[in-house]
Amino acid sequence: MEKRNLKGWLYLLPAIVFLGFFMVYPLIDVFIYSFEEGYNSASQTFFGVGTYNYSYVLRDPYFLQALKNTFILVIITVPLSTGLALLISAGLSSIKKVRNLFQTVYFLPYVTNTLAVGLVFMILFKQTDYTEGLVNLIINFFGGSSVDFIGGPYWAKMFVLCLYTIWVVMPFKILVLTSALASVNQDYYNAARIDGTSRMRIFTKITLPMISPTLFYLIITGFIGAFKAYSDAVALFGTELNAAEMNTIVGYIYDMLYGEGGGYPSYASAAAIILFAIVLTITVINLLISRKHVHY
Repeated sequence: MEKRNLKGWLYLLPAIVFLGFFMVYPLIDVFIYSFEEGYNSASQTFFGVGTYNYSYVLRDPYFLQALKNTFILVIITVPLSTGLALLISAGLSSIKKVRNLFQTVYFLPYVTNTLAVGLVFMILFKQTDYTEGLVNLIINFFGGSSVDFIGGPYWAKMFVLCLYTIWVVMPFKILVLTSALASVNQDYYNAARIDGTSRMRIFTKITLPMISPTLFYLIITGFIGAFKAYSDAVALFGTELNAAEMNTIVGYIYDMLYGEGGGYPSYASAAAIILFAIVLTITVINLLISRKHVHY
């Protein structure tokens, strides 16, 4: 028995070393940096240890704006993208003859470069000297007034960012949910139909419980992915996200490290640890909720 355990640990050793070197060690290093006040990356020196970096970040208006944007993005995009993906997947499951074709069509945005998709969204929404943008032309056609979705009011820019994020993440969710729906044992459906159960009750009492592990996985990864959003905002609004009031927490961390006002690894580390704590807390809450609502 001990030889089997040793053999198992030997198989796991490369993965443990890899994770320890590239994940655990950097996390510990960032945690240490976050308490080093006035850290200078060039000289590798600092003048004190304490919580000043955290207090500075939590009072920084740019970080507070990024925190607000990230939470709005998470609250709106995760439920909407998961719900829409579930509805589309349920529809695809009922169209068996061309299901594979539609799966491919819906999956195309996921394999397309995010910056290319962002350029398309800019063409659709951005006002220029030559055109109002396709979306504004449609709004004008129905008697509405044009809106500058890229450089205009905050709510308009957030609307475009949320729509773009949903568009990018939804194809993967559709593919996963379609596979989950196809794996549900048909005997449950046949027994329910014999008893005269309605479609809605079948969906809520059979389908949802059977695919609940997949839904839970998509919700967890959706929360984590939305909290790490950065490239979506860059694709739409460029690299000057603070000026556009559309920065995210990851964007704030990047700016503190490499932006024009960067060179502050201690502040970036503190912001990264705050982001880690937020994601960890929400993940733990979801795990606790899953014990009652997820059926394995």
